[in-house]
Amino acid sequence: MKKLALHWKIIIGMILGIIFGFLMNSVSGGKDFVTDWIAPFGKIFINLLKLIAVPLILASLIKGISDLKDISKIKSMGLRTIGIYIGTTVIAIIIGLSIVNIVKPGVGMPKETIEKIKTTYQGNADVMIGKAKATQDAGPLQALVDVFPSNIFKSFAEPAMLQVIFFALFVGICLLLISEKKAKPLIDFFDSLNEVVMKMVDLIMLFAPYAVFALMANVIIAFDDTTILVKLLGYAACVVVGLFLMICFYMLLIKLVTKKSPLWFLNRFSPAQLLAFSTSSSAATLPVTMERVEEHLGVDKEVSGFVLPVGATVNMDGTSLYQGIAAVFIMQVIWPEGLTLTNQLVIVGTALLASIGSAAVPSAGMVMLVIVLEAIGFPAELLPIGLALIFAVDRPLDMCRTVVNVTGDATVSMLVAKSLGKLHDNPVPKEWDDNYDKVK
Repeated sequence: MKKLALHWKIIIGMILGIIFGFLMNSVSGGKDFVTDWIAPFGKIFINLLKLIAVPLILASLIKGISDLKDISKIKSMGLRTIGIYIGTTVIAIIIGLSIVNIVKPGVGMPKETIEKIKTTYQGNADVMIGKAKATQDAGPLQALVDVFPSNIFKSFAEPAMLQVIFFALFVGICLLLISEKKAKPLIDFFDSLNEVVMKMVDLIMLFAPYAVFALMANVIIAFDDTTILVKLLGYAACVVVGLFLMICFYMLLIKLVTKKSPLWFLNRFSPAQLLAFSTSSSAATLPVTMERVEEHLGVDKEVSGFVLPVGATVNMDGTSLYQGIAAVFIMQVIWPEGLTLTNQLVIVGTALLASIGSAAVPSAGMVMLVIVLEAIGFPAELLPIGLALIFAVDRPLDMCRTVVNVTGDATVSMLVAKSLGKLHDNPVPKEWDDNYDKVK
């Protein structure tokens, strides 16, 4: 097992967790046992990853910006990053809308199934609608206001990732504007902090296979009504196929632009993808994404330190694709008269904007879906029914689309690095015990 690659250990943990979850579902008291004695280890693992996310963003972004030595390079990198992110998101939405319009998974769903789903998931839908209303009531420029923190320590505690990114950029730019002698102690500090946090990632990932076992077992015991899952299989299949096509698109970009093998990319980046699948959170996966991109894919720190934190916050290709499919599926089931070309064009624009504002946490896409539906004039009285329709399969699909989100971030970081000459051909990964012999 010690010689087994990390991604294989995680896959084994994932499979055993799924089997264990199904076994516990069939045993009296099994669900309570998993909830009380297994699930907490998964939560501990996620908490550890979240613990190091903020210091990692701070250290890598400040060090990366200060290493540029030229403010104009920040503008160049920023424009390329945002431009590519927007481009891939639009393509994701178009792929989603194309599939759902061709397959039409919502046409002909039995009324009794709709009523059963409505009864089962009405409460969950109302919660998501309430969260979406709070977002909408904040005002059109509130998202811009929220980027600028009034108390950076509060931003660290929440954490508010865009505010942390802004602060790190601000500090990095100011380090460029003062003398090199004055800036060097702080740059050295953040350089050292970055190395320490990356070593923390290595140590935390030793626990990953066991944590994934706990997370997957907890996910499986949450599936109560398998009959509803079967009824929604067509919709779920559309989302999964769309996400798979998006991964293929990323691999094509990597092959054509960076001249790297897609299999090489998947082999080196798969631990981050598997972790994204298990946690359903691109924010929790961010430390591992950065470690994999820098040490295994060869992206320079000054690129990954900017592109990946920004991507974890504003680049949600998987979420955007899902929102396009989910919106049309819901209309096919309960509001077919709304399926006009104009409304689908509005979905493209709204899903793009919603993905930028979507939080990098589980089920955030569901909240943003409410905004997408309301933008096309979806009847308010049908909204709870519409959300209830897709709630049964939202968690497993959330896991899948998070994989696409983090893969998109990694792909864009490689594209930007290649365009700036910051993509190294033969990266040498660091191991947790590189310095262990000297201190044991």
